[in-house]
Amino acid sequence: PTQILSSRGEKSATQPEIAMTEDKDEADKILAAEQDFEFTLSYEVLPPIELKSVQGIKITREVVDISDEEVNEQVLKVAESARSYETKKGKAANDDRVTMDYVGKVDGEAFEGGTDQGAELVLGSGRFIPGFEDQLVGVKAGDEKIITVTFPADYPAKNLAGKEATFDVTVKEVAAPADVEINDELAKKLGLDSADRLKEIVRGQIESQYGSLTRQKVKRQILDQLDEMYKFETPKSLVEAEYNGIWSQVNNDLAQSGKTFEDEDTTEEKAKEEYKTLAERRVRLGLVLSEIGEKAGVEVSEDEMQRAIYEQLRQYPGQEKQILEFFRSQPGAAASIRAPIFEEKVIDHLLTEIDVTDKKVTKEELLADEEGEGSAKETKKAAPKKKAAAKAEDSEGEEAAAPKKKAAPKKKASEGDAE
Repeated sequence: PTQILSSRGEKSATQPEIAMTEDKDEADKILAAEQDFEFTLSYEVLPPIELKSVQGIKITREVVDISDEEVNEQVLKVAESARSYETKKGKAANDDRVTMDYVGKVDGEAFEGGTDQGAELVLGSGRFIPGFEDQLVGVKAGDEKIITVTFPADYPAKNLAGKEATFDVTVKEVAAPADVEINDELAKKLGLDSADRLKEIVRGQIESQYGSLTRQKVKRQILDQLDEMYKFETPKSLVEAEYNGIWSQVNNDLAQSGKTFEDEDTTEEKAKEEYKTLAERRVRLGLVLSEIGEKAGVEVSEDEMQRAIYEQLRQYPGQEKQILEFFRSQPGAAASIRAPIFEEKVIDHLLTEIDVTDKKVTKEELLADEEGEGSAKETKKAAPKKKAAAKAEDSEGEEAAAPKKKAAPKKKASEGDAE
């Protein structure tokens, strides 16, 4: 098929389908070289793309100066997360850590995920649902207490949303926080040489975070302008595959949140139309970027592929063999790793050819919600929709929904609700 497509100057949108005779007599004649072998090759042709000059593309790259004060604030948070606690005999106060066993009940019946032993909670952290922590202020080790709270109406677990619940709590320990000091001793506790090295690492993490946001905004500007430049009919098979992926993710998000399209002020029909538009945009931009990269000689090296696969392995410890086997046995697996790398390298190439203006902004300006920009302006309603829209908007390989925290801690006393 590859030679045939090449000779015709065409590219196939998907894997070509080959059909040949099913007649036994004809097949026998072909095998005996008494008749020519004939077959039918079916495929959807990728539209030819005539590349346009990118000299007119102008973007603004937002840059944030990181102050020592911001670094120190983050270092303090690191220190607080690593602080130690000392057992106290008195009553629990805000900032104290309470260790407890508890059993949550609704209508007198224990509910799934509502039981824990040896749970640690820092009072005032806001980890549990409103009212839970307040009722622990003043308890002592050995106390038994019944806490009554009401789950928020929008609580993810619909069987608990809006319901009153009681928690039978047994306090095991009350501990007061030790003073936080940022020094070499703290750094060594964290496995570092010195406090200066700790600050250096924290600064690097902040730079990486801001750099990622800047990159995302830059990429969106480029994609939006490319989307305006190129208008052509996209292959239906690719659009359908992309749409199915987005739609599946949206429905998974809704199911996990326990919400419906009506809850998000839209209808299923409207949502489908919006996502079809997003799918078409992604496919169109993907084809344009592919053509730009091919003409520019952009390639993904074997070393880059190996690093990307290694990152996949790191995310799933204990499953290395299965993942490697998956990449070996599935033809499209390697392509799914290569695609986002190739795309980012094409963006890098474009950044050398377009007009880029750096603009100093504040942290707040950089972090400002971009909702409404680009094609995302079409989807302002649902949280799940925002996630999928972001995926379609950036044309990146990232997942539309961040991995969810396991349900049990959320259900216990609504840890996740206030986080």
